[in-house]
Amino acid sequence: MDSSTSLTSASSVSAAAPTKPAPSGPKKRFVGSSRKVDAVAKKSAAAASSLAEPASIEESGASLVHLGESQSSGAAAKVKRGAIPDSILNDPLLNAAVSALPANYNFEIHKSIHQIREFNATRVALQLPEGLQMFACIISDILEQFTGVDTVIMGDVTYGACCVDDFTARALGCDFMIHYGHSCLIPVDVTTIRTLYVFVDIQFDIDHFTSILLANLTPGSHLALVATIQFVGSLHVARQELAQHFTITVPQSKPLSPGEILGCTSPKLAADIDAIVYLGDGKFHLESILIHNPGVPAYRYDPYSSILTSERYDHADMRSARADAMQLARRATKWGLILGTLGRQGSPDILNWIRTILSQRGTPFITVCMSEIFPARLAEFADVECWVQVACPRLSIDWGRFFKQPLLSPYEAAVVLGEAAWGDVYPMDYYAREDAGGPWGVNWHRKRPARAGAGKGRVGAAARARKVEEGGCCRASTVADTVAATAGGCCRTGGEAGKCG
Repeated sequence: MDSSTSLTSASSVSAAAPTKPAPSGPKKRFVGSSRKVDAVAKKSAAAASSLAEPASIEESGASLVHLGESQSSGAAAKVKRGAIPDSILNDPLLNAAVSALPANYNFEIHKSIHQIREFNATRVALQLPEGLQMFACIISDILEQFTGVDTVIMGDVTYGACCVDDFTARALGCDFMIHYGHSCLIPVDVTTIRTLYVFVDIQFDIDHFTSILLANLTPGSHLALVATIQFVGSLHVARQELAQHFTITVPQSKPLSPGEILGCTSPKLAADIDAIVYLGDGKFHLESILIHNPGVPAYRYDPYSSILTSERYDHADMRSARADAMQLARRATKWGLILGTLGRQGSPDILNWIRTILSQRGTPFITVCMSEIFPARLAEFADVECWVQVACPRLSIDWGRFFKQPLLSPYEAAVVLGEAAWGDVYPMDYYAREDAGGPWGVNWHRKRPARAGAGKGRVGAAARARKVEEGGCCRASTVADTVAATAGGCCRTGGEAGKCG
């Protein structure tokens, strides 16, 4: 479905190796410090020392490069706006404990401890995606030692922000949950318990990123910069340098932050965009904006490997496979509807919309709830001739051909049922709000009331202060704070806070 080509730089790219932060004090009983965590820390330190004069992208072997201050000092610089007491920021034992985590990963420990204490929480649920699970035990130990709470590490798979599992956390007796690695797609005023989103801002060698683009892309071209949430802050920093050489656009699909993309939700780009530059690892998120914008060239910079690649997506193969599935579905006499129950992945509104259409047409159907959807499970329902999964649209696109019966996304179901046209562009607008394409999208169905103080399109000071006190979602990057707050993205607990979801 995709291909990539590595690009080499035309000139050497140099950068000064950052100084490795010294430990702030002795480590205490952090039994979660595993060999995996040690390996990550050593890998980061080795990368920092190998930054001198890489001759090409392939030869620059930095896996993850630290820029800026240590975890503790960086947090202190950023969180003072959130009124975190100095007793937390300058606690030598706490700062020593935080130093057990990678210095360039911002887990916002000080902020978490402050909010847990302010809320008088007793049991805290920790939900991390698979790539961050190795740090769960260390974070758990720190929070328990410095707040006295019980912690519950939620071990179920977490694919994205749609999987935030406040229902299970509440059932386990938790009164506070911290969700790591994703933006607040499910707003904090919707979750059933107090929820703090920690994006886990990851710092890397931004100079190498900008230099490699300058060496490989045509000066003056119009670039659209996008990233996963961990790198959105760095994206806005890089934008300032790149804007001196290129025309830069940082697109936004609200309620996402400017520049942020999901595997199911991406912005529609203007016609004058020359290329997409994606900052992040893997191709899942990049494929989303490629699907939504066919014909636009794309480049991916992996901040872990420091490699820039040219990326392509096989639109013809994808559209052919999905058209075949929809053709089979048109002949189906019995349908099956799946509501995803992995966190908040499923949308009852979309499910009910499809149920209503099928009921009006007299089409027999069954409804099944599933946390994860596998071919073998669906094969047990032998009399169902077509499935519609209301969970993740990419499941149908990426894996639909492995199922015996057609497995449609909500958009594809709309096409089959005559509620939408099969256009030239497959929409990636599943969580889009203002530019939602139709009832196959989650936010198309939501009629959320305006927040207090927002009568003129701005969140009032009282509402912002209340959100700060109530522990709204978080940010880790000062630059992105201002952009996100003013452009309607995810909020933080600083003076610009207010728009979350």
